[in-house]
Amino acid sequence: MPEEFYPQNVWPLAKTVIVLGVPVWLPIVEAAPAQLGREQYTITNELLDEAAYRLAAYLNRNGHAAINTCRDGYGDSDVLMENPVAVFSHVWAAHYAGLGRVGWNHTLLTPQFGPRLRLVSILTALELPGDPMIEKDLCTHCMLCQKICPANALAGDRTDLYANMDKRACTGNGKRLRKAYRNPCGFCIKVCPVGKDRQLFQSTNVQKYFKEQEILAQNPDAPEYRSWQHLRKYGGHALEGEIQAARKVEK
Repeated sequence: MPEEFYPQNVWPLAKTVIVLGVPVWLPIVEAAPAQLGREQYTITNELLDEAAYRLAAYLNRNGHAAINTCRDGYGDSDVLMENPVAVFSHVWAAHYAGLGRVGWNHTLLTPQFGPRLRLVSILTALELPGDPMIEKDLCTHCMLCQKICPANALAGDRTDLYANMDKRACTGNGKRLRKAYRNPCGFCIKVCPVGKDRQLFQSTNVQKYFKEQEILAQNPDAPEYRSWQHLRKYGGHALEGEIQAARKVEK
């Protein structure tokens, strides 16, 4: 992480970073790209921003200077196309705060929800002891995120600690989905096998994502994909090549 993004360079009084996270529900992510996913993205962002502001206000009322940082840190997709970097990395802050570990595809992986978590940070002048970091690498380097990415934005192999990420390609795909009211993309987070939420929602067969195109081509009413098809059908514009969830059929 370049030093200009260190907390004390974002705000000179910062002594502690507090990171908050809220999960996104796997069944909604699985149906991506769908308008319901856009609504989930919106409500989790609103929850995070309000919670972060309230915590900063609480700290300030009690004499401990604090500011909340917004959950995204950029204006819109066009801004990211020009300069694909946000003002502060909640992912790396969460990594060092012990919420999870950064995975190969640059997302934060958590034991509870894998990468299906939205984040926000509060910077404060209050000095607090840090929580223990997670020492074990949670990423299995299965490369399924690379395999399913509709933008081909992840380059490298499992010997690399992190992928070489084409942020503009990722953002460009997001812009396409936003116009159809079906953003965010979410393919790399739905295919990730990490997270106890897979047991909760009884969705442990990640190969289902890769077989979708082939099975639907043979039977458009295949029962195992009926709910996803329903969620994609309403609330947003049609996309070219509507079967988006399995752009790459497993070899």
